[in-house]
Amino acid sequence: MKTRAAVLWDRQKDWSVEEIELDPPMDGEVLVSLGGSGLCHSDEHVLTGDLPWPLPMIGGHEGAGVIQEVGPGVTGLAAGDRVIFSFLPVCGQCRACAAGMSNLCELGMYLGAGTQISDQTARHHARGQDLGLMCLLGTFAEHTVVNQANCIKIDDDLPLDVACLLGCGVITGWGAVTYTGEARAGDTVVVVGIGGIGINAVQGAAAVGADYIVVVDPVEFKREQALKFGATHAVATSAEAVALLTDLTRGRMAQVCVNTMGIGEGDQIAASLAMVGKRGRVVVTNLHRATETQVAMSALDLTLFEKQVRGSLFGSSNPRADIPRMLELYRGGKLKLDELRTRTYGLDEINVGYDDMRSGRNLRGVISY
Repeated sequence: MKTRAAVLWDRQKDWSVEEIELDPPMDGEVLVSLGGSGLCHSDEHVLTGDLPWPLPMIGGHEGAGVIQEVGPGVTGLAAGDRVIFSFLPVCGQCRACAAGMSNLCELGMYLGAGTQISDQTARHHARGQDLGLMCLLGTFAEHTVVNQANCIKIDDDLPLDVACLLGCGVITGWGAVTYTGEARAGDTVVVVGIGGIGINAVQGAAAVGADYIVVVDPVEFKREQALKFGATHAVATSAEAVALLTDLTRGRMAQVCVNTMGIGEGDQIAASLAMVGKRGRVVVTNLHRATETQVAMSALDLTLFEKQVRGSLFGSSNPRADIPRMLELYRGGKLKLDELRTRTYGLDEINVGYDDMRSGRNLRGVISY
């Protein structure tokens, strides 16, 4: 069939919205008509080359839609089902999944290639070439073919251009604080960088009952929004945060600091470690450049104060358990989703959406199909 998609052909170039050819789903795959897709910073990392995945590629990994057709071997899904995509596939059978680490499922080895899990070939084509898919999904398209391992079936009470936000930013930010960071009631939590992930780290910290939630972001609009989502204090720089935390906690500092700025910098690790106290956890959930191999930190602090630096992928979550859980929190008024959408765009406006993200005008832009 023919459909339209936003394709990245070259680094540092705009997304090209054009007609593509889409093959039918094969073994274990489904054809999905997209209803919504979030504009996440991770796709920007492919554009800049910080994430050097192969091109050409259809972008988008935060999506939701309606299944139009199922391929052979698909179980538990049928045409007409509404699904949210987990940007990480979950097989439920590998050692990582069996150990409760489904965010580290072994099927994740195929992410960088962008081809289908089943046979490592492409279903998407344009200009006589095969197209890769961002995180095996390609949600910047009106239709896509994905593996059933990426699909979480949902009820039909949530608009798809809201439901899509649960495919990446919400779970990643929430889980980075609650799962990876192990924040607890009464803790002090710092969130460095308020975008689609950071704002949900704020929501997670508020949900567990943190006493103080300090956000750090140079953009005034984002600081103001964070206060509406549960932050207790907002400052522009890490240095300001250190001074504030020293005063708030009488020098004990924070228990958890989550790094969620758009692009990680090695020097920020040291700055974040300075914001946590004894046994404090610095959670790195944002992407750093693939070429960056050095970070700054006081190794002495790791020993003398047992400070920790922890990596976090998809918030150390279990997509099949946590996406439905987030839906229940939303229905109960305990999770803000509608408010996350700063602006909605058409597919043809995708480059406008990313300009808005770069300029700090959005918490999360969403493509509505």
